[in-house]
Amino acid sequence: MGYPIYQVDAFTDRAFAGNPAAICILEEASSDAWMQAVAAEMNLAETAFLVGASDGYDLRWFTPTVEVDLCGHATLASAHILWETGRLAETIEARFHTRSGLLSALRSGSQIELDFPAEPALPIDPPAGLAEALGARPLTVGRNRFDLLVEVRDAHIVRSLQPDLKLLAEIPARGVIVTSRSDDTRFDFLSRFFAP
Repeated sequence: MGYPIYQVDAFTDRAFAGNPAAICILEEASSDAWMQAVAAEMNLAETAFLVGASDGYDLRWFTPTVEVDLCGHATLASAHILWETGRLAETIEARFHTRSGLLSALRSGSQIELDFPAEPALPIDPPAGLAEALGARPLTVGRNRFDLLVEVRDAHIVRSLQPDLKLLAEIPARGVIVTSRSDDTRFDFLSRFFAP
């Protein structure tokens, strides 16, 4: 039996931009091996798998090689698909049961608001090789259970980063968020996320 798979470009209002995710809606839970194989075939940062539950949907995310505990853009894309396909009325909150707990999404016009658990970063000393991998000197470094949060001097540095992803993959973290104060008065800060 076939299942629908959608590809959504999250965090954008135009095609071929943003952050792509695949969304697969299942009638019942499937095996981890099958979901991993589908994610490998899709070859996107994440493929989300949804199964209806009594008060929402069970949601799991797979990269082409592993299952992950939390993925924002694929959750956003999942909520979008549920509303766009009529599986969920636009006025109803999307509720997702995940390995990171209950996540929810609300639609307000063309906007979607996600409610995720807070994952505050605690200050740490920069790991060995971080500055070399990023090609930039950190001002501060923090860590939560998933990622490093690195503050750099200015927005120009954030925009121009071309990290050595091979070196960055040696840093013991799922990913590295690099941020600074914004140089655009419309925004407070600017960030990029690297997950090699």
